[in-house]
Amino acid sequence: MSILKIEGLTKVFGGLTAVSNLNISIPQGRIYGLIGPNGAGKTTVFNMITGIYQPTRGIVEAEGKSLAGLKPNQIAQAGVARTFQNLRLFKKLTALENIIIAGQYNTKYNLVTAVLQNRAFKEEEKRLRQEALQLLDLVGLSEYAEYKASNLPYGHQRRLEIARALALKPKILLLDEPAAGMNPEESLALMGFIRDIKDKFGLTILLIEHHMEIVMGICEHIVVLNFGVEIAHGSPEEIQNNSEVITAYLGEVEKDDAAS
Repeated sequence: MSILKIEGLTKVFGGLTAVSNLNISIPQGRIYGLIGPNGAGKTTVFNMITGIYQPTRGIVEAEGKSLAGLKPNQIAQAGVARTFQNLRLFKKLTALENIIIAGQYNTKYNLVTAVLQNRAFKEEEKRLRQEALQLLDLVGLSEYAEYKASNLPYGHQRRLEIARALALKPKILLLDEPAAGMNPEESLALMGFIRDIKDKFGLTILLIEHHMEIVMGICEHIVVLNFGVEIAHGSPEEIQNNSEVITAYLGEVEKDDAAS
């Protein structure tokens, strides 16, 4: 059974169809890639999965349960977390505080215990801190726990955003261009990092990424969009050898690379 299932997913903005009749079925524990030129509709797909946009048509199911009509926080609680292309860290807070805030989605105390700060509240806060420290250690950021997010190197900020998503204890993780702005060395390290967190946390991952070496290096299956329509899907080797993909996307990247 697929852990994430998308059928007939469509989004229309006025007279513009951003995504049309998209179908993706991801088995548990796999890494899938969603690629395509700028404006192909990739982030719109993520926004529909996570409740930022409501689909015009189609369904999204996580673990066999429909996400239709749910708000983003409800979808996060249902086990679907995401990162963003543009970092959305709390820049003035420490790395540890960023993780703790995300972890509060899973707290057991209520407003009354938070106001009274009774024993139950203090025990829960202690648990949150311990789990946040453990998570920072698992992603290699333990020594930066008390650093402000804005003072971390860019690659570490990317890791912190992923760690913050992991604090929600998701089963499905959506990564929106996690290598954006990274140098080749950081991108290479990111590949190993994504594999590690997939195995350590038992995740299923859907990845948007423009760096083809990352997509081809870690994704087991790839879906290609162009103007909101799927033009191909298959293994990395099949995608690399697909003439329509080369024309629509990979060829564009090669031209860009040649000009840079």
